[in-house]
Amino acid sequence: MKTLITNIRQLVQVRDTPAPMIAGAAMKTLPVIENAFLLIEDDRIAGYGSMDDLDTHRADNIIDASGRVVLPSWCDSHTHIVYAGNREQEFADRINGLSYGEIAARGGGILNSAKKLQDTPGDELYKQSATRLEEVISMGTGAVEIKSGYGLDTDAELKMLRVVSKLAQNYDLPVKATFLGAHAIPARYKNDRKAYLDILMDEMIPAVGEKKLASYIDVFCEQGYFTVEETESILEAGRAFGLIPKIHVNQFHAIGGVQAGIKHHALSVDHLEVMRDEDIEALKGTKTMPVALPSCSFFLGIPYAPARKMIDSGLPLALATDYNPGSAPSGNMNFVVATACIKMRMTPEEAINAATVNGAYAMGLQETHGSISIGKKANIIITKKIPGYTYIPYAFGSQLIDSVLINGSKFVP
Repeated sequence: MKTLITNIRQLVQVRDTPAPMIAGAAMKTLPVIENAFLLIEDDRIAGYGSMDDLDTHRADNIIDASGRVVLPSWCDSHTHIVYAGNREQEFADRINGLSYGEIAARGGGILNSAKKLQDTPGDELYKQSATRLEEVISMGTGAVEIKSGYGLDTDAELKMLRVVSKLAQNYDLPVKATFLGAHAIPARYKNDRKAYLDILMDEMIPAVGEKKLASYIDVFCEQGYFTVEETESILEAGRAFGLIPKIHVNQFHAIGGVQAGIKHHALSVDHLEVMRDEDIEALKGTKTMPVALPSCSFFLGIPYAPARKMIDSGLPLALATDYNPGSAPSGNMNFVVATACIKMRMTPEEAINAATVNGAYAMGLQETHGSISIGKKANIIITKKIPGYTYIPYAFGSQLIDSVLINGSKFVP
């Protein structure tokens, strides 16, 4: 089947020779074709160019995109979409003066979500998660990573990952699974964390690896959660079963997690609200992608990742939502791109590069997603009539998406 999109005001992120990632000053460059066409054959991008160069094409479906911007779908490399219920009461508690740490200390936070998830049947968990996934696709996300980590025992963690697997089977977009059993120490192991670490490494990781339920392994390397030494042991155990490291680091404190991630060849290090000069220097020249999560900073009222300093130092940067019930209850990548511009001083070009090409890299999808390139998957955003791509972060509160194509077909929830 051939689909031809014509009269595109701006065709954005066009790369004849796709780059695996975009770093430093190059992030300010966003290739665009004005008054363009895009040809899709089956599920792949087959051609593009100026309308002046459009030859006669026989197409099964022609879409007139007059006045509209077309760009690759967002690549959200850090979410926790599979969870049960919500934590709206904690939202009110924070407004009334309690900190994230204080809420966690009284049984809230991750442990609250874990209790709800353990008590929720798998079918109901899938239903809630599918609703969230459909919502984020409708908002332009065409590739997504989903973490476990709200189970915190073997059965519940495997239940989460089976839900992720079912989502991947039932929705026609890349859904990458990450095992995050090292999200927090369960309350019953508060005085015997070694016992939980033994279960994590000797029971959970082998089960996940043998059942091939995840591509990645993640650890919350942070004061009060998992130490650098524990993080390294967990990553080593995961790598023995083919799980590629990703790490939550530097959200509240810089304790050496970035360096641990680099040492263990992590695909990405995520959060980075607190970044020392030595952390930035350590990332230079590596294949590890820094990932910023501005919605979390917005929701919790904590500092934003120093994007300007990282990019000006020559680093790449990806953007993701951190969609989760406690610290970022939104999967809206359009808001993430806008917030990165407004609060992190990223240019629209940098933010779009971070949310497409670099986001794809942070999921290992750089060969198939993230840019308008021949042979890549036709996961596409078509906006409503807007002046240009800068309008996307500028009009941060408006619904600007007209339609989303997944593998060349219009997504209908």
